[in-house]
Amino acid sequence: MTTNFSAVPILDYSQLVSPETRPEFISQLLNALTNVGFFYLSNTPVLNSDITDKIIDYAPKFFDLPEEEKERIRMVHSPHFFGYSRFGAELTKGKVDQREQFDIGTPREERGWKPGDPEFLRLWGPSQWPKEELLPGFKDTFTSYVQQTQKLGEEILAVVAEALHLPPGAFSPFIEEGGNQDRAKIVKYPVPEDETSDQGVGPHYDGGLLTLLVQASPHRGLQVQNLSGEWIDAPPISRTYIVNIGKALETVTQKVCIATSHRVLSPAKGSTPRYSIPFFQMISQRTTIGKSVLDLPPEILQLKEKRGNVGSSDSVNYAEYNELPAGQVALIGRVKSHPDVAERHYPELFKQYFPDGLPSHGSAY
Repeated sequence: MTTNFSAVPILDYSQLVSPETRPEFISQLLNALTNVGFFYLSNTPVLNSDITDKIIDYAPKFFDLPEEEKERIRMVHSPHFFGYSRFGAELTKGKVDQREQFDIGTPREERGWKPGDPEFLRLWGPSQWPKEELLPGFKDTFTSYVQQTQKLGEEILAVVAEALHLPPGAFSPFIEEGGNQDRAKIVKYPVPEDETSDQGVGPHYDGGLLTLLVQASPHRGLQVQNLSGEWIDAPPISRTYIVNIGKALETVTQKVCIATSHRVLSPAKGSTPRYSIPFFQMISQRTTIGKSVLDLPPEILQLKEKRGNVGSSDSVNYAEYNELPAGQVALIGRVKSHPDVAERHYPELFKQYFPDGLPSHGSAY
């Protein structure tokens, strides 16, 4: 008998403060981790601050920058795959994702890569930013936001360990000394001109540990696929993150925690653009996820059996996690989704995955 869900649960982070309410939060979190793969998280110190209004206000302003400025900071200029991506640059499941986006990361310097080192070490490095005079305060605001969200994500992982009856530092092997370079995006989903497709982004899983998403406009659009394959709406709720489990977390917990397929529908005709700001918690680059699984206690492993079989989803898996270091898996994903960047900065990998030359679109996820 499959344990199914018809709505994404809402968890109150402030419950962790009190010994009286902490057990209830841990119980709700364990259910979300093992049976849903998604949950809203309210009352976090990050989104209860004024930074929420700032990042939401900046999102449309970024995409309103002059075209020449967005071209100046296009991702193709960055070996770290940070920067602006034009509308419709990627495919998911063979269909165009109708979005444009801007990728940034937590502040990190380049890792001093030299020939003979793993190429994935080149993924770490500085973000690109628009000129300060064109968007005053944008860089400082988003730098602060990604740093605060990174700290929160690491705190959540400690609570995930508690829910799984593991010691608080159980996930520390997946975070490098000084912190990983986590990644974030600002995404715009315009109202589609072509009514034959409503694919903002097609069905997919996220690859990391956790994703913390701010839905930065009031539009519905995010949908989560439940265990029977039905699509469930996950509408915006003010000042909440919507958190989802990535394939890495699913893998290291022996599939006790569940990564859930999700998609985004474009805004309806006559509406306005939809904006979102996802934050992706990455994995230490040299870790081979499938060979680094956690030793879970029997009572936690049994939850997988109680959940029952998960129906087939519309998304692709991250099979390379069983074979390759996490950094290489991330680099392959970046190469496939942004072939123009790969052609310029990773020519050998580009030839491997695109022997016929530069395609018209990348393949997201």
